[in-house]
Amino acid sequence: MSAQPNYRHYITEEEYLAAERQAEFKSEYLNGEVFAMAGASYEHNLITGNLVTSLNNRLGDRNCTVQANDMRLQVSEAGLYTYPDVSVVCGEPQFRDKAYLDTLLNPVVLVEVMSRSTKGFDRAGKLQFYRSIPSLRHYLLVASNAVNVMSYSRLEDDIWRIADYTGLTDLIPLTALDLELPVAEIYRKVPLPERSAQA
Repeated sequence: MSAQPNYRHYITEEEYLAAERQAEFKSEYLNGEVFAMAGASYEHNLITGNLVTSLNNRLGDRNCTVQANDMRLQVSEAGLYTYPDVSVVCGEPQFRDKAYLDTLLNPVVLVEVMSRSTKGFDRAGKLQFYRSIPSLRHYLLVASNAVNVMSYSRLEDDIWRIADYTGLTDLIPLTALDLELPVAEIYRKVPLPERSAQA
């Protein structure tokens, strides 16, 4: 999410959605303000593609779907509309408006690939907002300039376990999907500093 809103006045959620469905470029929305989204880097796009491919391959024929960063997400308690880099839904997807099917409500897994301009909000703001989604079980924060994945997993009693993965041989458990995600697959063909790639 960029630092400056597109509009200086507040708009309603309905006004935002109507404008967004006609817009040439994506914007996010938080409590009446609209924020333009910056373009993604080469590394960012490679990582996002790798995540979608790896998750799809591992999920196989299970009743789960993987969406890339064009699927809008509504976090209703926070007044936030955003575009996660990757989202996974298991079972029947729920949408804000059945006439459009463009605003998801019930992800099980969310992934944000961090860039310099978004890492602060991804780590702090979005983490707090995403934790209010009842269906969410895993949130991954993936660095785009080093081998580093932070995993937040919801346990019983709404306790969240945090784990950090910095080795290419590491496996990230996604228990809600009954699979392990190899870090090496996330960073496949991604140009990284030599020391980071060997970590």
